[in-house]
Amino acid sequence: MSLSVDIITPNGHSYQQPTGLFINNEFVASSGQTITSIDPATDKPIATVHAAGADDVDRAVKAAKSALAHPSWKLLPATERGQLMARLADLMEKNRELLASIDAWDNGKPYHVAFEEDLTEAITTIRYYSGWADKTFGQTINTTSQKFAYTIRQPIGVVGQIIPWNYPLSMATWKLGPALACGNTVVLKPAEQTPLSVLVFGKLIAEAGFPPGVVNIVNGYGREAGAALSSHPLVDKVAFTGSTGTAREIMKMAAGSLKNITLETGGKSPLLVFPDADMDQAVKWSHFGIMSNQGQICTATSRIFVHRDVLPTFLPKFKEAVESVKIGDQWDASTFQGPQVTRAQYERILSYFEIAKSEGATILTGGASYTPANVEHKNGYFVQPTIITDVTDSMRIVREEVFGPVVVISPFDTEEEAIRRANDTEYGLGAAVFTKDLERAHRVAAEIESGMVWVNSSQDCDPRVPFGGVKQSGIGRELGEAGLDAYSQIKAVHVNMGTKL
Repeated sequence: MSLSVDIITPNGHSYQQPTGLFINNEFVASSGQTITSIDPATDKPIATVHAAGADDVDRAVKAAKSALAHPSWKLLPATERGQLMARLADLMEKNRELLASIDAWDNGKPYHVAFEEDLTEAITTIRYYSGWADKTFGQTINTTSQKFAYTIRQPIGVVGQIIPWNYPLSMATWKLGPALACGNTVVLKPAEQTPLSVLVFGKLIAEAGFPPGVVNIVNGYGREAGAALSSHPLVDKVAFTGSTGTAREIMKMAAGSLKNITLETGGKSPLLVFPDADMDQAVKWSHFGIMSNQGQICTATSRIFVHRDVLPTFLPKFKEAVESVKIGDQWDASTFQGPQVTRAQYERILSYFEIAKSEGATILTGGASYTPANVEHKNGYFVQPTIITDVTDSMRIVREEVFGPVVVISPFDTEEEAIRRANDTEYGLGAAVFTKDLERAHRVAAEIESGMVWVNSSQDCDPRVPFGGVKQSGIGRELGEAGLDAYSQIKAVHVNMGTKL
């Protein structure tokens, strides 16, 4: 099998798609497994890439371990490390259209979303952390007149990073940015559902001038490549974004050698609409919070609680917003919702409609697959955006993460009830509160059990602001200065300048 293939994307970009594993700044063959990427709008193959087995992961980890100690990386001044990252951000900007095209094709998200939102976030994240590279230092601490101590902030070492399929490049940069800024080396495993754009990103890493072995990219299946990476004795840290169930397994494997871990996992985020809320804003952000990115967002506000007094106003407006969006292929500039990422995800979402109905819930709108008019897309993984009402908090559709364009809406009567029901979940990633009452906004934000709360908006995200969850939504934080803490460790040095105890 070749290590690259010439491809023309549906929107006309001709490029050479790497297909090998990216190890030591070169594309190399795997031990024999492959992954075929599928266009979710047509159910047709795009390209086949090499998939890593345990031996391939071992080769990548050893390359990262060697690079960690090599003078070209270990002794590289931090300012120059930041310059490499800034150069990478420039190359991403230069190749923005291509990278967005690949992610749209591979993932199913609208091209204009990949171009304007995903790539903007990815480029900004690398650029943000490039500025931190020479600002991660320790402190000097006075202890006695004859002694003092100082601290050194050092990299953790070899980091295994496992990223999801819903935001392939964004999630890669969330993890690579702080890891590289702190001087670590990385073995990155993309999701098997979206293996293409990160390989092109690997070409840019080499072009930017990063020393061989600093970043290695191994496509592969989670059960083999992911497991091999999480349990490898030379890997010092594992960072993972994905399902809560998979995170539990990664924790077990990492526990064997007490690896440092960062986990960003599932969510069933609540959104509360109080009676004094600006209803148009509440509808707009509620719709965006669950229906954007085909509902495939870990922080999706998929449980909406509306005060009973304003539910008759909110619900028709929200239903109109849901039913007015354009569902279609990735390349139409008017498309709001593209196909789900895979057939498995598509079928999983459809199964929840039957579960909801069997439990007595009402499908207010949607609740089925969608067939676009274009015959080329008749086999695509399209799902109608769906509103479900008449639910109880014990129903599976309320408690389980669907990860699709599906929302449940129910009324509440008091602030205390809204908070209690919002917190009645094993998850705690995001939450949203809509009110004009400033005191209430801060009071409710403090009481909701989640890592993030949006007031009068939903899904706000910025590289400067920490991101992460509580309960079974994860461990640790990404982004912001907090993201640096996840990829560095502090060494204390005690100095005795005298001769007395």
